[in-house]
Amino acid sequence: MRPARRAFGKRVPPPKADGAFRAATLNVHYIWGRRATGPWSVGDWEARAPSLAAAVAATDADLIAFQEMETFSGGNSDETNLARDYLLERFPSYEAAAIGDWREFPSTQPIFYRPETLTLRDEGWFFFSDSPDEIYSRTFDGSYPAFASWAEFETPSGARFRAINVHLDAGSGENRLRSAELIADRIASFPEGVPALLLGDLNARAGSRTAGILENAGLTFAPVPGATFHFDHGINLFGAIDHIATGPGLRLAAGPVVLRERFEGDWPSDHYPVVADITARAAANR
Repeated sequence: MRPARRAFGKRVPPPKADGAFRAATLNVHYIWGRRATGPWSVGDWEARAPSLAAAVAATDADLIAFQEMETFSGGNSDETNLARDYLLERFPSYEAAAIGDWREFPSTQPIFYRPETLTLRDEGWFFFSDSPDEIYSRTFDGSYPAFASWAEFETPSGARFRAINVHLDAGSGENRLRSAELIADRIASFPEGVPALLLGDLNARAGSRTAGILENAGLTFAPVPGATFHFDHGINLFGAIDHIATGPGLRLAAGPVVLRERFEGDWPSDHYPVVADITARAAANR
């Protein structure tokens, strides 16, 4: 998979890089619940669901980090999650990590993975908050709860890594900076020999102060070409805000590529999928 400024031709990805697993990130946009009408309502979801399924299939990813995978039904309840259930039903080759009983595990940022390629070893979460281990705690400036989910995987070669799925505040730069600092602190506490693979919607571009904090924590951002957010209209006004970044022990093998197109005649979301191939080295081989 070569770096490119366009989507895969005819939505058929090239062969995976030798010895690599394919990772992707996609913000699928909230579904506002059964009382809403118009954009992002349940009715709108039912119309765009085939597009999302086609986009997921086009990634051909072994690991996909999803953001905003939530169907609002009141409070923090996740008993109804239309997008997650729809995709898991249509893609039996995937299992979902970083989910659980919503009362104990926030489950709206799942990480799908192929167990034939990756073995799940652990999972967890932390909130972007002064009380990060308190579930649904509000952000540093008191806005709606936001969090990181993570899952630790082992590759067939015995290498381990932790995928961190993040969605940073769109409206508050201060929240983004403090959230990045918290992510950096958590990465520093990871077990020895378990590098970080950061995926998600940072609401910040490469070269920003937010990205700089994470680079200082040892992450290397893949050079995502062009826009990843398009206003649900294919309007590409600014550089990527959806990113994939690797820690020591992980290497970008190919990509990244942005799937910048409609699927099944519709946009699956207001964000494009971002895809990259990653290789992981076992700790003894570093």
